Amino acid sequence: MKVPVMADLAANGTHPEILFWVGCSGSFDIRAQKITRAFAAILNKLNIQYAILGKEEYCTGDPARRAGNEFLFQMMAYNNIHVLNGYGIKKIVTTCPHCFNILKNEYPELGGHFEVIHHTVFLQQLMDEGKIVMKEDGPFKGKKITYHDSCYLGRANGIYEAPRKVLEVLDIALTEMKRCGSKGLCCGAGGAQMFKEDEPGNKRINIERTEEALQTNANIIAAACPFCNTMMTDGVKNKEKEAEVQVLDIAELIEQSMA
Repeated sequence: MKVPVMADLAANGTHPEILFWVGCSGSFDIRAQKITRAFAAILNKLNIQYAILGKEEYCTGDPARRAGNEFLFQMMAYNNIHVLNGYGIKKIVTTCPHCFNILKNEYPELGGHFEVIHHTVFLQQLMDEGKIVMKEDGPFKGKKITYHDSCYLGRANGIYEAPRKVLEVLDIALTEMKRCGSKGLCCGAGGAQMFKEDEPGNKRINIERTEEALQTNANIIAAACPFCNTMMTDGVKNKEKEAEVQVLDIAELIEQSMA
């Protein structure tokens, strides 16, 4: 894929509309890389001027701060802010709600003032502007889809409608889980839980959430977070339902359905 890198654009004296913040998961996790590619493919198709930082992008420091290592978080954050300010970045779009939340809400106190948008909100804006056109008979037409709310997108930032409005364009049957919206259940990956063993209990939280998703009889579990995608995919595998149920990011659904 041809993905523009910020350093190359700056060397040519050009400045992109948006910086696509890829994040650690989107860069290194094999499954999440597919989400990154799907979103980049949408941007390429629409001829949107964008760039990534590439090797200049550090982790935002979110897992370090959630796990209690404030010193490491601040080191990472100051480095990122220095790079972003150096390029004069004003607008950032990210496919990860964890990156979105910390860049938007916690970087300003360290001098990082940017307009930060989650990719579901950005996709909705593009649809409202008529830039995204869907196939008449898309691959997901008539499929039953349930959407899992990411904690960092929903409860932390109040973004519930945008992902659902984007999904509705697919001409699908959106069926909600028992716990959804502001009452949605965490997949278990937030707050640095992704990187440690579970506390003792009688059931893993991602299994509990996957069971709720499977109760809707949906063909597809839509997610808007690479961490949620991992946890729900593991849950589906645990229930041996991989042949019947897919876990897909909203960017992947849109990219496959665009005309």
